[in-house]
Amino acid sequence: MPLLDIRNLRKTFRSPDGSEALILDVPGFALEAGEHVALSGGSGSGKTTLLNVISGILAPDAGGAVVLDGEDMAALPESRRDALRARAIGFIFQTFNLLQGFSALENVLLGMMLGRGGDEEEAKRLLGRVGLAGRLRHRPRQLSVGQQQRVAVARALANRPKLVLADEPTGNLDARSGREALALIREVCRESGAALLLVSHDPAVLDGFEKKFDLASLNRAAGGAS
Repeated sequence: MPLLDIRNLRKTFRSPDGSEALILDVPGFALEAGEHVALSGGSGSGKTTLLNVISGILAPDAGGAVVLDGEDMAALPESRRDALRARAIGFIFQTFNLLQGFSALENVLLGMMLGRGGDEEEAKRLLGRVGLAGRLRHRPRQLSVGQQQRVAVARALANRPKLVLADEPTGNLDARSGREALALIREVCRESGAALLLVSHDPAVLDGFEKKFDLASLNRAAGGAS
């Protein structure tokens, strides 16, 4: 059984005027444990919507299935869906989503609280692994953009997820920092055995993946918003 198995996934949004827009119509998509896959698509193609449905942040239309680690995310009650997300999924965002009032160490520890609970030694190990052993007490505004992304990578791995979802993770970085961040993300995912599903519109990022898809090849929907 694949780690992630999507079947008959549709997502429709209703506009204020009452009209409906079909954003996603994906007959099938699977991701094996430990596999690294890149997903491309232009702005408005539905990439972020797909990640949000996979993680259970958004519910798909009736009839679709998003089976993660043997459980159908779409069919779970909210409490179990939240627990599965915390246990099995790590997020890396383009905007990092770090809490500005907390240190790098505290940001990682707070991520752990949503899953298996705080473990300061493990949080320190992860931050050391991403090259921030000397920046544990620094707050985001005291870190460079690249260092902030490294905190976000450590936080994403904090609960030892089986799947890491990365949404344009190099979008706010310059070319060199972007290459370094991408290499780091893939390295730490391999070390932990996590699968990686990364979305990007950057050809330089996509070229680094052996397996990649354009969302348009998976999505029968005519268009929409990401």
